[in-house]
Amino acid sequence: MRLSSTIAALGLAMACASLPAFAADAGKSTMAGHNPSIVTRSGLDIHKRFRANLAEPECSNASARWRAHYAAMPKRMTKDDDELLALFGYVVDEFIKAGLPTEYALVPVIESRYNPSARSSAGPAGMWQFIGLTARNQGITMRSGYDGRYSVVESTRAAVRYFKILHSMFGGNWRVAIMGYNAGEYRVIGAIKRSGMSQRKADADKIQGVPALTRAYVEKLHAISCLIEQADDRKQWMESLDRPVPILTAEVVEEGAGSLDDWARARQLDPALLKRLNPALARGPIKNGKQAPKLLAPMRGAAGTSAVTSAPSEPLSSPQTQASAPDTPTTNGSYIVAKGDSWWAIAKRHGLSVNELLRRNSLDKASALRPGMVLKLDAPAH
Repeated sequence: MRLSSTIAALGLAMACASLPAFAADAGKSTMAGHNPSIVTRSGLDIHKRFRANLAEPECSNASARWRAHYAAMPKRMTKDDDELLALFGYVVDEFIKAGLPTEYALVPVIESRYNPSARSSAGPAGMWQFIGLTARNQGITMRSGYDGRYSVVESTRAAVRYFKILHSMFGGNWRVAIMGYNAGEYRVIGAIKRSGMSQRKADADKIQGVPALTRAYVEKLHAISCLIEQADDRKQWMESLDRPVPILTAEVVEEGAGSLDDWARARQLDPALLKRLNPALARGPIKNGKQAPKLLAPMRGAAGTSAVTSAPSEPLSSPQTQASAPDTPTTNGSYIVAKGDSWWAIAKRHGLSVNELLRRNSLDKASALRPGMVLKLDAPAH
């Protein structure tokens, strides 16, 4: 999304009501009772995967203002009549598959409160609040009768592609990448050059000429990240999160599927649920052939299937992010921190989770990372 639509989109996000129920009382029997083949995982697994793949798990400098503003977000995740956690899990999975930090999965919290149907009077639409030009540039289908910005599958894949470009463009610095996403990458590149820094080694705090709204956007994401990350200090919150959550997956619509209602009923799924998850397909027949869109639906398997370990919780490496990492030497199982390093980047490079890297160095999430620090990479001897 570009800065020109940021003010309107933020206003929408502030006013957006909670997403319609995932398993409202009337629909619970449809989801669980009549269709026990839906594959689930614990909400704790989603939380664990999110935390393990953060670029910046330390929270000592998180904005108190934005923490207070988004304080209700963790509580909303505990509600089993809200689709938020399932949608969040889907987006977290997509970013992990791409080898990107999970801070990016929080963008829809700001943009739409994770509402696939959200629309701003200024033009941005869908869960990611893409404007039309950006959507087309990122390959989102927009034609008469179909707007792919309202497709969670299509818009999320476009967002992942875009963030992969930005993440590489700005040397794996998630804060600068977010600035590029919010204000426009060329505007940020110009600001970096005027600040006397290189594009791939820019310090987000020292870039001059970045709009205040863009800086606030970065701080909002970090504050939300810390709220979710640190909510596990509350026993009741963790217990509420430990419930079966349907795994959402992209489905290919086969020939002759008919309407979304027909497709849902043939699979014993709640048509109203499918419409909420797929507002781009909520009306009229579903196109087949080359123009057939993918829809988002609960994964199905053998009755009672649980997929708690459906995907690894550890950070995933990718050649792109590895290539962008600075070449700081390691000696005898240690690593010397360089300027621009992050806990996430160092952990990724050495095949560790952030939590494990912190543990091996007797540090915690609030510990600051400073150039010149020597970090232990080897596990302690027993």
